[in-house]
Amino acid sequence: MYVIVIGGGKVGYYLSKHLLDRGYEVTLIEKDPRRAEVLNSALERADVVVAVTGDDEDNLVACQLAKRKFNVPKTVARVNNPANVRIFKTLGVDVALSATEVLLDLIESELASKEPANRSAAQP
Repeated sequence: MYVIVIGGGKVGYYLSKHLLDRGYEVTLIEKDPRRAEVLNSALERADVVVAVTGDDEDNLVACQLAKRKFNVPKTVARVNNPANVRIFKTLGVDVALSATEVLLDLIESELASKEPANRSAAQP
């Protein structure tokens, strides 16, 4: 599978590295005008575009362009402000992930698994 990752910060770098380790073909795009030509030709054959910049607006626009102009079948966006998740989904992003919500869910899950089985019985 061919994946384009937009945003070469820490998240994009490590995501790309792990995808490569798992056998995916990956192109990593960063905000550099010299890379615009690469983005144009690479998007035409991508199976997935993942936008993980630190800017919600950039991630949204990247996913919309991938979907509408280049007919990329699947788009995934990092959403920095959890309030924007619904907007991303409404505007056509297939998967909108809020790091805040993902971390919160993991923390609550971990804490719930550490609680006594019958909490009310354990209270005086």
